[in-house]
Amino acid sequence: MEQKLSRQEASDAVSDAGWRFLLGALRTSVPVSSLAEAAKIASRAVEACGDDADQHLVADIRPNRVVLTLQSLDHAAVTTRDIDLAHRISVVVREAGSQTGPDIGGDAPRSVQILEIGIDALDIAAIRPFWKAVLGYAPEAGADGPEDPLVDPVGQGAAIWFQQMDHPRPQRNRVHLDISVPHDEALRRLDAALSAGGQLLSEVRAPAFWVLSDPEGNEACITTWQARDKPTP
Repeated sequence: MEQKLSRQEASDAVSDAGWRFLLGALRTSVPVSSLAEAAKIASRAVEACGDDADQHLVADIRPNRVVLTLQSLDHAAVTTRDIDLAHRISVVVREAGSQTGPDIGGDAPRSVQILEIGIDALDIAAIRPFWKAVLGYAPEAGADGPEDPLVDPVGQGAAIWFQQMDHPRPQRNRVHLDISVPHDEALRRLDAALSAGGQLLSEVRAPAFWVLSDPEGNEACITTWQARDKPTP
């Protein structure tokens, strides 16, 4: 039986194979030279997953790379089955003469990442139905409470999550971006943002997240999986 893994367990199990744990999923990138080659790599990944492909694997095919994501749709989390599939995929990709990697450094335009949009609200249950309707979004598996996040059912748009406010804040923005990056990419991304004119507003919760703003005060967070798991009693 597949078992859900902690963030630390998931990260440790696949980092050496070129995958990174991001927001409850495993993600990697495979460089290619054409769309035809990308399709072949994706096909090999599907074959490696066998009957589990439809419930675990998502492939984003581009002319210069294939981005592969693994997550158990039944659990909306990484499980032991996803770990096994990640290693199987890495093997078949190597056999094809390429490799799985997180695109950290080198010539890649950026590392693998996942984007979320955070919305501050006084009454999350009151605004959530609006965002669900206007975006055509849906709840994650097993998480359809009145304050739970929303996701794009076809996996193209950024996830939406809601942050509880305790009092109105009309003087600042109430929608911000969360950029979830590999744990070993975060400091590089932070330095780049600060060098580009950004301001560091808070690092109290780092390395879980750093709060930054642009020169006009619009906020964004660089986030990682680290420092989020509760210690085992």
